Amino acid sequence: MRHAILAIALCAPLAAQTLAVKGETVYTMAGAPIRDGVVIVRDGKIERVGPAASTPIPAGMKTLSAKVVTPGLIDAHSTVGLSGILNQSHDQDQLEGSAPIQPELRAIDAYNAKDPLVTWLRSFGVTTIHTGHGPGALISGQTMIVKTLGGTVETDMVKAESMVAASLGDDGRAAAGKSPGTRAKMIAMLRTEFLKAQDYAAKLAKAEKGKEPARDLRLEALGKVLKGEMPLMVTVNKANDILAAIRLGKEFGLKLVLDGAADAPLILDEIKASGYPVFVHPSMARPNGDAESLSLETASKLRAAGIPFAIQSGFEGYVPKTRVILFEAALAAANGLTMEQALASITIESAKLLGIDSRVGSLAPGKDGDLALYDGDPFEYTTHAVGVVIAGKVVSDIKR
Repeated sequence: MRHAILAIALCAPLAAQTLAVKGETVYTMAGAPIRDGVVIVRDGKIERVGPAASTPIPAGMKTLSAKVVTPGLIDAHSTVGLSGILNQSHDQDQLEGSAPIQPELRAIDAYNAKDPLVTWLRSFGVTTIHTGHGPGALISGQTMIVKTLGGTVETDMVKAESMVAASLGDDGRAAAGKSPGTRAKMIAMLRTEFLKAQDYAAKLAKAEKGKEPARDLRLEALGKVLKGEMPLMVTVNKANDILAAIRLGKEFGLKLVLDGAADAPLILDEIKASGYPVFVHPSMARPNGDAESLSLETASKLRAAGIPFAIQSGFEGYVPKTRVILFEAALAAANGLTMEQALASITIESAKLLGIDSRVGSLAPGKDGDLALYDGDPFEYTTHAVGVVIAGKVVSDIKR
C-alpha cells in the first residue's frame, strides 16, 4: 500500500480555475439533493448550483461528471501532517512528551503539507482537516485547519489557531512517578494553570505601557482559551471524565468540545444540558482502555439526543497512521444514521462546529469550490472516489 500512496503523492494536481461539475445526484448539504445537477466553479469559488435544465454550462468550459457529487469532506479531528506516514520518530510530531502542559506548541510549526498521508486522504474526497497536536498529554498543544492541497502550510491554511488540545483519563496520565498520575491531579493542574492565566491577563490589562509583565507563551495561549478565542478540545471517554471536563468548562466559562466521548450514551442528558458539542470517536476505533464502551451506534445516539456532533478520524498509533472519515461515516450510516445525516457529519455539521461553514461544508454560491466525486453511493463498499476539486483545482482524478 505504501508504494500506491507514494505514487499518488508524485502525481501533480491538474490546474483548473473555472470548471463545471455534473452529477446524477448532487448533495449540496444546503437543501434537498439535486437530481441531474450542475455546480459551476469560477476563480476558486462556487458561482452557481442547480438542476442541469436551469444551470447551463458555458461553451468550452472544462466539465467533470460523476454519479454522485458532494461537498469536499471535512475531518473534524486528525493529527495528519504532524503524525507522518513512516511511523518513525523523525516524522511523529503530534506529541511532545517533555512536559504535561504545553498549550504554546503551535501546529503550524510542525505540519508537513507534503506528507503522503495528506495526499492519501485527499484522494478519497477529504479536502479539509482539523489537525494538530494529539492526545497523550494533559495539554499537548494547538490545532489548526488546513486544506489538503499539498502545497505549504501557508498556502493551504484555513485557520492557524483553531483549538487547544487537552486529554483526561488514561490519555492525560503521565508516566509512573510523574504528574499527573490521577484524575483529581489532572483537574487540579488544569485549574491551576487557568487561574495563572487569569492573573496574567489581569496584570496585562492593568500594566502601564512599557511595564507589562514578561511574555509567557503558555499563559497567552490559555488566555485565548479563557477569552473564547480558541475552544478547549478535551479528548475524554469515560463518563466520569466527561462530567469533570464539563465542570471545568463551566467553572471558567470555556468554549469546550468533547472529543472521543465513548461513554456519551451513558450521560446523554448531561452532555445535552452542557451545550457542548462532540467530535465523536471514529466508528471503527478499537474498543479498549477508557474507550472500552465505544459503539458503532454512538453517533446515532448523539443525533437522537439532539447533541451537535461531527465524525473524526482521530489518532492512530500504527501504520498508516490515519483513518478515512468516509469509511467511518459509512459505518455510522449502517448503524442508525441516515445516509444524509452521516454525510452531514463529515461536511456541513463538521464545518459548523469548526466555525468554517461560511467557506466550506456545503455547495452554495460564494463558498470555496471544494467537491468530491464518486461513481456511486459514497458509503457503499464498492464505490470509488473518481475526482476531487479544491478551490476550483482538480487535485485528484484517479479512481480510488
